[in-house]
Amino acid sequence: MMAGRGEMGAAGGPTRHIPVMLREVLAALQPQPGQIVVDGTFGAGGYTRAVLAAGAQVIAIDRDPDAIAAGRELEREAAGKLKLVHRPFSELDQVSDELLDAVVLDIGVSSMQLDEAERGFSFRNDGPLDMRMAQSGPSAADVVNRFKVSDLTRIIGIYGEERHAGRVARMIEKRREQRPFERTRDLAEAIGNVVGHNPREKIHPATRAFQGLRIFVNDELGELSRALFAAERALKPGGRLVVVTFHSLEDRIVKKFFAERSSQASGSRHMPAAHLKVPTFEKPSKAIAASEEEASINARARSAKLRWAVRTAATPRDEDASIFGLPVLPDISGAK
Repeated sequence: MMAGRGEMGAAGGPTRHIPVMLREVLAALQPQPGQIVVDGTFGAGGYTRAVLAAGAQVIAIDRDPDAIAAGRELEREAAGKLKLVHRPFSELDQVSDELLDAVVLDIGVSSMQLDEAERGFSFRNDGPLDMRMAQSGPSAADVVNRFKVSDLTRIIGIYGEERHAGRVARMIEKRREQRPFERTRDLAEAIGNVVGHNPREKIHPATRAFQGLRIFVNDELGELSRALFAAERALKPGGRLVVVTFHSLEDRIVKKFFAERSSQASGSRHMPAAHLKVPTFEKPSKAIAASEEEASINARARSAKLRWAVRTAATPRDEDASIFGLPVLPDISGAK
């Protein structure tokens, strides 16, 4: 399951906030006094606190107004060294007039969002079928009750990696004709009846479908893609981009971005050398997993992967999302 700021699954226990791979993140970031670091996914502020403790200034971003409100006390305590910004992290290149020394992104849903039933991210506690990080725009209920079966199948199958996506989508279409889905537990129980419980899996049978809906509702993969391009524009030469992911789809995007941006390849082996591209990042790190010790005490860390790279002095390349090979899915506006 995708989780971020690395949380337990929707059917798991309470999600006490523990910054995932904090030691590895700080080793990759190398924050120093006087530096400007953007924490693109503020959440409960775990990374931000550690970077502030190292003496750097932090600009912390979150599109969830609740996260920003909860961080105001920390902002006051930081006495001018922390600036909270309410906006999507895909716009991180617009939060500072100066180039940045480092950017850290911890992708996915936060513990606060999972723990609050009224946000509708989890079916552990029943709540409205919402899932909107920004608390605006079409909700998961809008998608479930209005999208056609073929679109639901692709959303749940591709983003949720649910092999029974077609059966789930057809069940949703049939049931919503009688009454719409409005609550998380109602949808989870209906999906569970269709998918059934696999004794070899520890997760609830509705977990993958919920994951797919959440990723789609919040355009999480698109946001990540745009944030990587924004970081390329915002980082100074020698600046560091550190990304922690919790899902293979996210990790694939980060891996492809670093591979393409650290390569001179022109796209054709017949292209003359004059057309080779100048790398905008040095050779990236390999994927780093959480330690066995951390994974044993923090379930959220078990699927985490960290990748990082250092910015070169090259001019940022054009933004081209085709390098990620993302699937073309229906527009969220169709749920309105």
